[in-house]
Amino acid sequence: MIPNFSIQLSPTPRGARLARLLATEQLRCWGLPSDPAEQIVAELAANAVTHGRVPGRDFRLTLYVVGDTLRIEVTDTRADLEPRPEQASPEAESGRGLALVAALASRWGVSEGPAPRKTVWAEVTPAPQVPLFVPEPGFPRSGERGALSKGPRR
Repeated sequence: MIPNFSIQLSPTPRGARLARLLATEQLRCWGLPSDPAEQIVAELAANAVTHGRVPGRDFRLTLYVVGDTLRIEVTDTRADLEPRPEQASPEAESGRGLALVAALASRWGVSEGPAPRKTVWAEVTPAPQVPLFVPEPGFPRSGERGALSKGPRR
């Protein structure tokens, strides 16, 4: 079975925020890291709301995992507007979303259809969850003698 999640959301800033929150929760349930997938979902959902919005037509967020790859898909109903990364000026407040997706994803792209839809997708190969610090054998752990102080326990 391929773990998957799909939801249709309103093309509003609230819908884009909900896409990020639901994706983060789904990744947590699957035991996958939310970084960088959370940021990718946020950017793709924001683009769907900003550039792919057609009144009365929702956008769809889909997540699925095949092997060690997470695929993120955001489908909107503006196939006529193909997304392209742009070089934003340093003063610009927007225009860096797809460049960020390209930097964070293993790969990304756009699939057309069926009309009038397009799907912007990104794939992430999550790094395994590795503890930040693995104590050596015999190293005192928190609450054990020597962990926080050298003095005797009281």
